[in-house]
Amino acid sequence: MLSIVKRILGQMKNDKRSLGLLLFAPLLVLTLLFFILSDSSYVPKLAVNDMSEKFVAELENHATVSEETEKPEAADYLEANGIDALIWNDSEGTHIELLEKNSKSAAALEAIQDTNKALQPTKNELIIDYVYESSGDNQLDSLSFVFLGVISFFFVFILSGMSFVRERFGQTLERMLMTPIRRIDVIGGYTLGYGLLAAVQSVVIILYAVYVLQLQVEGSVALCTLVMILMAFSAVSVGALVSIFANNELQLVQFIPVIIIPQIFFSGLIPIDTIPFGLGNLCYLTPIYYGCTALEMIMIQGKGVVEIWPWLAGSVAFIGVLFLANVTALKKYRRL
Repeated sequence: MLSIVKRILGQMKNDKRSLGLLLFAPLLVLTLLFFILSDSSYVPKLAVNDMSEKFVAELENHATVSEETEKPEAADYLEANGIDALIWNDSEGTHIELLEKNSKSAAALEAIQDTNKALQPTKNELIIDYVYESSGDNQLDSLSFVFLGVISFFFVFILSGMSFVRERFGQTLERMLMTPIRRIDVIGGYTLGYGLLAAVQSVVIILYAVYVLQLQVEGSVALCTLVMILMAFSAVSVGALVSIFANNELQLVQFIPVIIIPQIFFSGLIPIDTIPFGLGNLCYLTPIYYGCTALEMIMIQGKGVVEIWPWLAGSVAFIGVLFLANVTALKKYRRL
């Protein structure tokens, strides 16, 4: 038994990459969690119409407040100006209009509640409405775009990465590179082949989620399918790139905390502009961000191609960049 222990420890000592991932990948994830979740200093942005000066003055102690002389159209106003909540009074009570249920809307409601407590709240009823969600929506409907995007991306990454590693260890890739075939043709063939399989998986997932699980989709199911297919090709390209630097299946799995888990923080699970220290800008370096943002706009907000095209373009650009990176990385096995 002792000899087995010594052999395993000796193997790990010689495998610097596995040892580094074992020791430092958890530290990376914990550090990201600390920076992203430990800071609760987000100051909500609120707009008020026809509210008392006393209320507005107290509200400014808890939020950034802008006063509107006329009540704007809530959906367009909130989106265009980055406002978390619109507050106004009428005969029915105090209305609070928010875009959707997330940590930003929770911070806005907390600021309003703190204001009411400080002012010894009146008998006015609080009427809370969401532009893109009804109070009957369940948690799965609210976060369906996150689960669909992350689950699809994760499994396609594993599938493509494992397959590429097996191709190398089966000597298939090496024998192929001994022929006159170009590196760009090798990567193109692998990406298209596995990408088509991943696209089929994406179609199955979205159809099952919508027509069997009855997940709410305000926009076009076909557009959701297109976004999922683009995410699948991105995942294939990421899996191929990582597999080139992995010596075996175990090392590929060890890359998950470094490659996949950090991306989940930018999938829409946490509003990007609430992430402190400017870390939210890292979202532009993650393919999951583009896909999940587009899914959210389609499934929750009912947007169409005109509104989501920047995120579609971002996904396509990511696929192109990863394709070129894979072609370049293949120089490790052949120069031409």
